[in-house]
Amino acid sequence: MRLSIGPDHTKHPLKAVVQLALFSLALPVSAVAQSPASHDSLGEVTFSKDIAPILFENCVKCHRTGGVAPMSLKTYQEVRPWAPVIKYKTGLRDKMGVMPPYYLEREIGIQQVKDDERLSEEALQLIAFWADNGAPEGNPEDLPTLPEFNDTIEWRLGQPDLVVPLADLYVPGCAADAWVSGMPVSTGLTRDRYVSAVEMREVNDVKSSATGGTIIGGLYIVHHMTWQTTVIDSGDQPETWPVHELGRNPDIFDPKAGRLLAAGSSVMPLTYHLHSNGRDTTGRMELGFYFHPEDYAPEHKKARWALGDGLNISIQGNMPNQELHTYTVLDEHTKISSFEPHLHAPGARMCLEAIWGNQIETLACSGYDHNWVKQYTFEDDYAPLLPKGTILHMIGYMDNVASNPNVIDARNWSGSGNRSITNMFLHLGQSVELTDEQFVKEMAERRERLGLTRNDHLLGCPLCMAEIPLLEAEEESAED
Repeated sequence: MRLSIGPDHTKHPLKAVVQLALFSLALPVSAVAQSPASHDSLGEVTFSKDIAPILFENCVKCHRTGGVAPMSLKTYQEVRPWAPVIKYKTGLRDKMGVMPPYYLEREIGIQQVKDDERLSEEALQLIAFWADNGAPEGNPEDLPTLPEFNDTIEWRLGQPDLVVPLADLYVPGCAADAWVSGMPVSTGLTRDRYVSAVEMREVNDVKSSATGGTIIGGLYIVHHMTWQTTVIDSGDQPETWPVHELGRNPDIFDPKAGRLLAAGSSVMPLTYHLHSNGRDTTGRMELGFYFHPEDYAPEHKKARWALGDGLNISIQGNMPNQELHTYTVLDEHTKISSFEPHLHAPGARMCLEAIWGNQIETLACSGYDHNWVKQYTFEDDYAPLLPKGTILHMIGYMDNVASNPNVIDARNWSGSGNRSITNMFLHLGQSVELTDEQFVKEMAERRERLGLTRNDHLLGCPLCMAEIPLLEAEEESAED
């Protein structure tokens, strides 16, 4: 859980501290209103018994001494002054600024995701009630055991099987944004391995306690990095990988479509977008690879479709809730493993719809914050299984208004471009394509595992309950 405000913290760390303090004293009325739950329904809610377990599980991994967030939330004395802010920030749920920063909307679309960081409604109710009723400490003997951490940035998926540190980067405190390429770095692999997940992180020489801002603007210098792996001078096709972006959670690939990391390959940083964090900083990217077993062989291929629009973006000044729309038609049966919106500073929300025949379903909607790029990896049995011919429709919502803290000057019109003050409209999630046989098999296995009948409906799988004689038809054709 991280608390952050304001568009200026990247260049004015001290100003961010002052803003944050003032923010806690000037919350909107909705942030301090009485929570809907009554005292009778919840009983006594205290820090030691009710709130500390929530913070210890979800927040102190970042909000601690040596962590990447700007204040520690490990003790009652540290937490008590922030009680109104914690209530407000957690209560945003899926809106920009929510803590923990995870924006998948609860009321629409597929809810089964592998990396769900959302607080439960029960936890949100407890926090609100506690803050509204004096934020009492309670009995210190009720405190759970505080998790143990070291002073390094930990890998979220555990220690990788292979860590590849890239070359050091230096960004002066007064530098302008820069787009540069990097030097290739050998992976050191002596045999081919298939990757089940990859995690990307920046390590630099700035202490988070000195930033006074957020993990994003006050600490890091790499805004994003595009990269691939290749065996240099082999003539083989390079393997493409997800883009590293600020705040990104790990990429977990479809279990039947591991990515190949070839023996003798090197990591090729194609483009770094570097930006100043307000102080002279040396840092580097580290790539953590998690391998399948050595005898693993992928069954499915990475999908080749793309969804986005860089030609028709026209964002008007001083206008909220502007919509962007784009479409694509799937040429192959497709399993969508993850949903990843990508917008820029005015971005506030994105939704993904699937249209099959006369059926229209919203697969996922999420809020958006350009400071915290998140992806939402579906549980395997709930990842959309879409037949060829499905139309994917993506809708982006842009708030180019002064109240959006990411917008520098809401009076300005903006179009498409690479800089954060221009705009993008992309879906960067992972997908695989399926043959007819694989498509029918995936649906049959899903029906069996979930115990589905013909009277059920599974969101994102329009043909899951249908009898599809694809295999029989192909066998008859072969016999003829």
